[in-house]
Amino acid sequence: MNKMVQDFAAGDYVVYPAHGVGQIAGIETKEVAGISLEVYIITFDHEKMTLRVPTKKAKTAGLRPLANNDVVSQALTTLKGRARVKRTMWSRRAQEYEAKINSGDLVSIAEVVRDLHRADNQPEQSYSERQLYESALDRMAREVAAIEQIDRDAAIGLLNKSLIKAA
Repeated sequence: MNKMVQDFAAGDYVVYPAHGVGQIAGIETKEVAGISLEVYIITFDHEKMTLRVPTKKAKTAGLRPLANNDVVSQALTTLKGRARVKRTMWSRRAQEYEAKINSGDLVSIAEVVRDLHRADNQPEQSYSERQLYESALDRMAREVAAIEQIDRDAAIGLLNKSLIKAA
C-alpha cells in the first residue's frame, strides 16, 4: 500500500468531505474492468449510505481521520468569535458557505456555524440560511460527537454553549 495514504482499519471513524463522519466497515478487493481494486467500505448511518473509496485515492478524495484535540479547540474558539458576514449577495455567500461545509475542514465548518447562528434576540433566518446553518451544525456536531464519544444531541449542546458565550 502507498505509504503516503493514511491507513485506516475496520471500525475506524473517518471524515469524508461531502458526507461527514462515517465508519469504515471493512476493506475489500473488487474486480473493476479487469483490474483488481482495493476499496474502503465506509458506512454513514445518519444518511443510511455506504460508500466505496479506492484505498489509493483516499487522500485525494479528502478522506481523513477525525480531527485531533487542537483542531477541535480551534473550532470551538472560532465559534466564540464574532460573526463575519460579508456584504455580498446572498447567493454568492451561500456558495461559499456550501464550499466550506463540503471541504470537510472542521474550522471552516465552525466559521459557517458562527456566521449563520442567530441568537433569540436577532431577526429570523431565511429558509436557505437555516438549511445551511443546520447542515453545518449537524456536520460539526457529528464529528465532535465521534471524537468525544458522546451522542449528537450532547455535541450540539456543547457547540451551543460556545455560541451562546459568544453572543
